[in-house]
Amino acid sequence: MKQPLRKDLEPVAASFIVKKLVEPHFDPNWHFHPQYQLFLVEEGTGTRFIGDSIKPFGPGDLVFLGPNLPHLWRSDQVYFDRQSTLKTRGIVVYFTEDFLGNDFFTRQEMAPIRQLLDQARQGLEWTKDTRSRAEMALHNLTNQAVGFDRVLGLLTLLNDLSRATDYRHLTSPGYTNTVKPTETDRMQLVHDYVLGHFPDDLSLDTIADLAGMTSPAFCRYFKTRANKTFSEFVSEVRIGHACKLLMDGKLNITQISFESGFRTLSNFNRQFKDITGQTPSAYVKTYRQL
Repeated sequence: MKQPLRKDLEPVAASFIVKKLVEPHFDPNWHFHPQYQLFLVEEGTGTRFIGDSIKPFGPGDLVFLGPNLPHLWRSDQVYFDRQSTLKTRGIVVYFTEDFLGNDFFTRQEMAPIRQLLDQARQGLEWTKDTRSRAEMALHNLTNQAVGFDRVLGLLTLLNDLSRATDYRHLTSPGYTNTVKPTETDRMQLVHDYVLGHFPDDLSLDTIADLAGMTSPAFCRYFKTRANKTFSEFVSEVRIGHACKLLMDGKLNITQISFESGFRTLSNFNRQFKDITGQTPSAYVKTYRQL
């Protein structure tokens, strides 16, 4: 039986949780939970799904999520192969809004962090210098024993993030989580099928049948839950895969187009620019400057 969409963490005596993750692959289940989550990828590649945002991830990926924001770091398929010796590593911090008391973050001195927590409900990611400083701070947190210094370390990190300017929001401004815990299996089946077949010609009728719905009903259902049409979702998955291949630098743009499920180069270039705001070649230049 699949895990429920709402993920409840095991209770601990400490005020917040810091974990080092070392696994063959990251948790493959699309889920949400009531805690804030700060997550750093140290090793591993794949596609990151947060709300209605779909982006490739790799080492150094730093994301901060607010409560009940659905997410999934889907490792590349090679990490699921039985013969694979690859592994994923990351550092994750979980805390509730009241982990230091009901009113702590409402105080005047906490205004910048309060604003950070509010913005995290859309999901946030950082780049460049902030990401490097946060990576060092997270490593320090994992090495500290439970106590005052660790609480101070987390607050210092949140304060640093609240003052940084090299951040981006992840979800669209109007995104809200409308997925119900009872719909876990249906959305999970759709995600798994698309991630396993996006290079192929995907049939809407096949997907709708998999979800146990008619095609028109499935289209309405998916748009309500994902804040985008099913075809937009598939295009973003394909473009996310193309971004990873571009960053690898092993294939030319025409090869990447076909590897990502596009049948014509012109359609690939058009959709790539629509989704990323850049041409494939410009995207590569931007990536190399990060």
